[in-house]
Amino acid sequence: MKDYKRYVLWIDYFNSTFSREAGRRVPLNRSVKDPTLDELTEAAKRLGYTPETVTAKYPGRMMIPSGYISIEKRGNEKKPKVLSEVAKVLSAVRGERTFAAAASSKKR
Repeated sequence: MKDYKRYVLWIDYFNSTFSREAGRRVPLNRSVKDPTLDELTEAAKRLGYTPETVTAKYPGRMMIPSGYISIEKRGNEKKPKVLSEVAKVLSAVRGERTFAAAASSKKR
């Protein structure tokens, strides 16, 4: 049953390899290439949400594994604003993980 007090944020909304027609909902300059469910969860947590993670298949691409998080609505916040905020933090999370991976490979 649909929960009207929560927003559902699919990974595909933030994927720069998809077009707007294919399901991306944020601008290219705020999207990341092939985001993971862990990165999306981390971004939502940094914004103070308590996300519920679900592995599923995006309706437009049933052959490709995907997933989404479900977050509680806050006040009168609209979904496009939430998507924009999460996209900003998601690219920061991706940058930190890339930097950490590069730093650990240099130590070896």
